[in-house]
Amino acid sequence: MQGDDRHDASDLVFDVLEPAPVGIAVYRGPEHRLSYTNRAHRALFGERELGKPVREAFADVARHESYFQLFDRVFETGEPIVLHDVPGDHAMVTTRPGPIFITFSLSRIALGDGEYGLLVVCLDVTDQVTAVKRVQAIADERSRILRRLQTLIRVSTQIVWVGDPEGLVIEQSPGWERLTGQTWEEYRGTGWMRVVHPDDRGPTIRSWTQAVERVAEVWEHVYRLRGLDGEYRHFRAQAVPIKEDGRVVEWVGTCTDIEQEWQEQRRQRLLDSAAEATVNLTSLEEMLGALADVIVPELADGCGVHLVTDLAEGLASGSSLVAERVATAARPGLPRMPTFGEERLMPEGGLAQAIRQGRPVLKTFPPGSPPPDFVPTGTRTWLRASQANSAVLIPVTVDGTVAAVVTAATCGDRPPLEQGSAALLSQMFEQAHDALRNVMRFQRARQIAFALQHSLLAEPPRVPGLQITARYRASLAAAEVGGDWYDSFVLPDGATVLAIGDVAGHDLRAAVAMGQLRNMLRGMVVDRQEPPGEILSRLNIATGTLYGEETATCVLARVERGDGGHRLNYSVAGHPPPLLVTGDGQGRYLEAGGNPLLGVPIDFGFVSALEPLPPMSTLLLYTDGLVERPGENIEEGLMRLSVLAETLAGATVDEFCDELLSGLPLSGEDDVAMIALRLPG
Repeated sequence: MQGDDRHDASDLVFDVLEPAPVGIAVYRGPEHRLSYTNRAHRALFGERELGKPVREAFADVARHESYFQLFDRVFETGEPIVLHDVPGDHAMVTTRPGPIFITFSLSRIALGDGEYGLLVVCLDVTDQVTAVKRVQAIADERSRILRRLQTLIRVSTQIVWVGDPEGLVIEQSPGWERLTGQTWEEYRGTGWMRVVHPDDRGPTIRSWTQAVERVAEVWEHVYRLRGLDGEYRHFRAQAVPIKEDGRVVEWVGTCTDIEQEWQEQRRQRLLDSAAEATVNLTSLEEMLGALADVIVPELADGCGVHLVTDLAEGLASGSSLVAERVATAARPGLPRMPTFGEERLMPEGGLAQAIRQGRPVLKTFPPGSPPPDFVPTGTRTWLRASQANSAVLIPVTVDGTVAAVVTAATCGDRPPLEQGSAALLSQMFEQAHDALRNVMRFQRARQIAFALQHSLLAEPPRVPGLQITARYRASLAAAEVGGDWYDSFVLPDGATVLAIGDVAGHDLRAAVAMGQLRNMLRGMVVDRQEPPGEILSRLNIATGTLYGEETATCVLARVERGDGGHRLNYSVAGHPPPLLVTGDGQGRYLEAGGNPLLGVPIDFGFVSALEPLPPMSTLLLYTDGLVERPGENIEEGLMRLSVLAETLAGATVDEFCDELLSGLPLSGEDDVAMIALRLPG
C-alpha cells in the first residue's frame, strides 16, 4: 500500500529516491498533505499516515508550530529554506545513542496538472557535528544529492533524462521509452532526435547546442515528439547544468506533455488573428481573403473560398450551381490558385454536400489523389499539383444560410487535417459572423443578381477540337443585373459563333435591353448566316428603331475552318478589340473590323475582317470592365491585358481566364464578361 500511495503522490522518479541516503517526504497542496516518504525518512520518523496534513501527521513534533509555519512560507513564496543541524527530539525513532542533529531542506515543487507541493529532504548530520573528520565526506555526498534533487524540482518531471557535459544522453529514461518506444541503444547520445518532428529537429538541435556551449542557467524548448501511436504531440523540454567546482559535470532535464495547453494557445492565437485581420474591412472578398491568409500556413498549406447564393437549395433538386471563387492562399513553395474563378458544382460533389448538410466534410487521401467530384475541377487540379493529402470543406453560414464554402488542404509530408482542425476553422468563421453578416446583406443581392445573370447567359458549346470558356464577374459596387453579356453557339454550316456585348447602363433596364439584343442577334445570325458586319448593320438599325437613344457595343465573330486551318471572320461595333495570343506568347489586338456603336445612325454598312487563327492560339473577347479604370487612359488597361495574357499562353483556357481576373487590377465599378477560345495544335 505504501508503494501505491507513493506513486500517486508525485511524478518524481520514486524508484530513484527510495534508496537515497537522505530522508525524503513529499507534501501536496496548501494543507501540506503527506503523500510520500522514503526508507531513510521512515527510519528517522517512523511510519506516518499518508494523506494527512502535516500538522496532524506530525502532531507529536516539539516546537511544531514554528516549523509548520516554514511549510506555509515556502509554499506561498516558492523560496526554498534550509535548516542546518537542528537538534532531534522524542519524535525521532532512531536508536542512535546521544544527541541527534538533522539538516532539513524545504522546497516547492510542481506535481503536474497545475498542482504544487513541498519536497522535504532531511539528513542525519550527527556525525558531522560530533566528528570533524567525517564532515567533508558527508557534506560532499549531501551536496550532490541536494543539487540533483533541486534540479528535479526546477523542471517538470514527467520524463527525466541525464546528459553529459557535452549534452549527450548518458542514462536510461524509462519514461522516454514508454512514450516513444525507443530502446536505450536507439535514443542514447543524440538518437533521441529521431523521434522529434522533422520540422522541429533543426531548431531543437540549434537551441540545445547553444545552451550547452553557453552553459545556460535553464534551457527550455518546445518541440513535437512522435509517440508509440505514430502521432506527434507537443512537449516542453527543460534542463539545468549540474556543476562542481565551477565546471559542468552533467545536465539533468525533463520533458512535459503540453499538447492540450499548446492547442488552446494556438486556438486563441488564431481566433485573435482572425478578428484582427477582418477589422475595418468592408468588402466580403477582402474579409474572406484575410481569413484565408490566417489559415495558411498555420492550419493548412492551401485555402480557397467559394461564394454561393441563396439559390443553393436548387442543388437538392438535382440542378447544378455556379460558384464564384473569391479568395485563395498558399504557403511559400506551392502554386497559388487564381484568386477569382467560376466553377460549376454538381449535386453529388463534395461542395454541394457541404452546402446541403451545413457542416464540414473532411477527406484524407493519398498525396496528389483527391477523390473525384470532391472539389471543383480548378481546385482538384491544384490539389494534384501540390501533392495534397487531405482537404476539408467548411460551410460558412450567415443568418442560417450557407453564404460561402472554405476549402483548406494539407500537402506533402504535413500530417493530414483532423476533426479538431475542422472544428477550429468553423469556429474562426463563426466568430466572424457579425462582420460577415454586415457585408452579406449587400452581397446577397449581388449574388442573386449574379445567379440571374448566369441564367441569361448560355453555357459555351462543346466543339470538337476547340476549347471555349466564359467568365462573368459582377461589379463589386452594384447589386443590380448589368448589361454585359456573352454568347456562343454552332451554326448549321459548321461555323462557331462567338459574341460579346455591353448595353449602356447598370440597372434593370440595361439588363432587359441586353437580353433582347442578345436574342435578336442570335436570330439574325442563324437566319441568314451572313458576314458579321452585315448582321451588325441590321442589328444597329433594330437598336435605333426599338430602343431610341439606347446604345450598346458588340463583337460578333465566326470561327470558320477551311483547308488551310481556322480563320476568324469578325466585326466590332464600338467595343474593345479582340485579343489574339499565339501559342508562343505573342499578343496583338484585332482592329481591322472596327465600326461605330450600336444605336448610332450611319449612312454606311458595318465592315467585317478576316484573320487567320494559328494553331494553339487563344482568342479573347471581353468587356471594358477588364481594362478600364477611373482616371486612366484605356490604352494603359489594354497594354496590361496584353502583357499578362502573353505570359499565360501556355496555361489551360480556364486558367487563362481565371488568372486574368486575378492578376489585373479591376476597378470593381463595372461588370466583367469574357469568352475565350483555344485553337487545337
